Amino acid sequence: MNKDLPTNLLYNTDYSWVKIEGDIATLGIIKPACDKIEEFVFVKLPEKGQKIKKGETYSSLEAIKWSGHLSSPFTGEIIEVNEEIFDEPSIINEDPYGKGWIAKIKLENEEEKNDLLTSEKVKDV
Repeated sequence: MNKDLPTNLLYNTDYSWVKIEGDIATLGIIKPACDKIEEFVFVKLPEKGQKIKKGETYSSLEAIKWSGHLSSPFTGEIIEVNEEIFDEPSIINEDPYGKGWIAKIKLENEEEKNDLLTSEKVKDV
């Protein structure tokens, strides 16, 4: 069990968290990963209205000595992006589970959530 992760969220294997409300999933990056990276300096956000398939990259992140991508845990449509983090990526580090969310997806197949992990099943980051 990973004691550093909120128990009310689900997790993808690429250090991202998922909050599901009805058929909408909010996506972000977990705090232990933020702590390791220290400070994000650039975020490439998906386009609102963009169709995305499970496993496709929806966001790229950069720090001073690191860059990486987040893959979508769902197939669906990007319905909202967090423009605030584009201008100020450090918000992700400061509040990864709140103001630091990255995108919201309208789910096409809610069954895909069965592939996500609970906080108890996530290996230590």
